[in-house]
Amino acid sequence: MMRERHKATCAGLAVTLVLAVLIVLGSGNLDRFDAALLGYTFATLFAVFGVTYRWVMWLQRPPTALYWRRGRQLVLQKGGFRRHGLRMLRRLVADFAGNRFIWRRGWLRGAAHTCIMWGCILALAITFPLVFGWVHFTTVPGDLQRYRLHIFGIAAGEFGIASLFGFLTFHGLVWSSLLVIVGVVLALRRRLRDRGAAALQQFGEDFLPLLLLFAISVTGLLLTISYTWMGGYAYEFLALLHAATVIFTLLWLPFGKLFHIFMRPAHLAVGVYKDAGRQGEQAFCRRCHAAFASQMHVEDLITVEGELGYRYEIEGAASHYQWICPACRRALVCLAHAALWTGGERGRVSVPQEIAEHVSHPVRREVVSL
Repeated sequence: MMRERHKATCAGLAVTLVLAVLIVLGSGNLDRFDAALLGYTFATLFAVFGVTYRWVMWLQRPPTALYWRRGRQLVLQKGGFRRHGLRMLRRLVADFAGNRFIWRRGWLRGAAHTCIMWGCILALAITFPLVFGWVHFTTVPGDLQRYRLHIFGIAAGEFGIASLFGFLTFHGLVWSSLLVIVGVVLALRRRLRDRGAAALQQFGEDFLPLLLLFAISVTGLLLTISYTWMGGYAYEFLALLHAATVIFTLLWLPFGKLFHIFMRPAHLAVGVYKDAGRQGEQAFCRRCHAAFASQMHVEDLITVEGELGYRYEIEGAASHYQWICPACRRALVCLAHAALWTGGERGRVSVPQEIAEHVSHPVRREVVSL
């Protein structure tokens, strides 16, 4: 594990350093950087290091590494991009942007996930460039009713303060907060009323992320309410409370459930892998001779199990337990149990050779020898 950790640490430090350099350069050597946002910046840098470290560690796990490597090989091989590029684009739009895989599990889950996802994306797209000084606004000389947008110090256009674009832009975080609040309420409703979800959920993995997102959104809205309709009443306290919720969430981000946000894009390689497997040569069960998976998948599964230290090799025509289809595995388990009950004296059970060949794993040997 030392080699993997060293690689992940170097990757985390490199990405964090790149972001720090971009903050310095993008803000004009910190000329446009607001010192009051220093806490957000350091929390973001920590989160970037933690997320990168965990992501690289995750990619080095044998199953993930194999999916990633195979997906890359399939796309980069001759004609691979033409065959798989369009499918990847469709999956990117349908599964990621449209959350198709979530909507299939129910409309309530789909609506909750979509609102939370797009609310967070909109908030991050607005907040980080402003905090880092990459985007800022100045009034147009001679016209205080117009603002000029600057991106990395370069003027990118003007708009009126009272215009529709100005209204939507300056209230972007309000719209994102409302989306997140709606999504959190729908998610909490399902978790509190769905008995299946209630039986499996945990506070740290299921409720805490929702509560943190809800706290960030509500405190952000209270800031807007304070300076818009309440003359700035309790604004400083609300600003500190909002900052505390955001910083805590950023510090917790690499360790909690929200890390799956960064895992999802890598699953594109899994989709490419499955598509290539369906089009390629199929694996046939060594017992019933029926096709049950792609040969590439079975061979890769045998390789990964060996890397993880699992040994499922068996004698006979099958040579490995993975060459047996799921239906035959269930049948062999039933036959093994039947042999235990009818084979003879306890501890000296006679198991047919066909079954014994497929229960060579230590756990299975213990079952057979009971």
